[in-house]
Amino acid sequence: MKTFFVIGNPIEHSKSPIIHKHFAQQCNVEISYERMFCNLDDFEDDLLNVIKGGLAGANVTMPFKERAFAMCYQVSERAQLSKATNTLTIQDGKVYGDNTDGEGLVQDLLYNGITIKDKKVLVIGAGGATRGCIPALLQQQPKQIVITNRTFEKASLIAKEIGSNTVVAKPTLELDDDYDIIINGTATSLNGQLPPVGDCIYDNATAVYDMCYQNDPTVFMQHAQKINPDIIVIDGLGMLIEQAAESFNIWFGQRPATKELREILRAS
Repeated sequence: MKTFFVIGNPIEHSKSPIIHKHFAQQCNVEISYERMFCNLDDFEDDLLNVIKGGLAGANVTMPFKERAFAMCYQVSERAQLSKATNTLTIQDGKVYGDNTDGEGLVQDLLYNGITIKDKKVLVIGAGGATRGCIPALLQQQPKQIVITNRTFEKASLIAKEIGSNTVVAKPTLELDDDYDIIINGTATSLNGQLPPVGDCIYDNATAVYDMCYQNDPTVFMQHAQKINPDIIVIDGLGMLIEQAAESFNIWFGQRPATKELREILRAS
């Protein structure tokens, strides 16, 4: 039986163990997959300890994705572009990194009927979640991707590293109402807070997407719909399921079906 963890801080809310155990049953493989909490100062040491204990692989969530990237012996092209990893595979004691977040986000947007081609997309946040999604969003040929963050320099750095004229950074105080899709890549919803952006961004948007998920609509989703009652609101549960399916495929060479699991988790 192979051992896997999902590593983060916080982590108690994570549905990843449920998802991967469902995938394992569907694909007829045996795994152990559990949550692993890390103190902010202990991530590298904790990861090395479980690797020594026979770890087969791990998913990494906020706020460790960029630090996980730095620990990898080798990374995929999409992880290299994003400078963040959420999927680790351990072979012969070496860490191989990939990033399935962007694929998960795109697949969930498409599943919910939100097309990205020729659209103007605003991404809030400049952490590993944002880094992970930009390359996959670019493949969908948006008109423009605007990255904003409380610390503008971090957003500017991501735009510069991506190296595409389609991706630009903009200070939060300079945002307007000219966005079709708004994606919250921050963890503010986990604390019941809103990202530091003005309400005007929601006025003409078709959809908002929160990478976080909770049993009820997040405060970000509720606030957007209060400003614009016609806006479509989507949380990150579908993204979690789709990125997990891609991770499972990396580990086992099988991509599980996700529709049934979506229905199970939404009903729970």
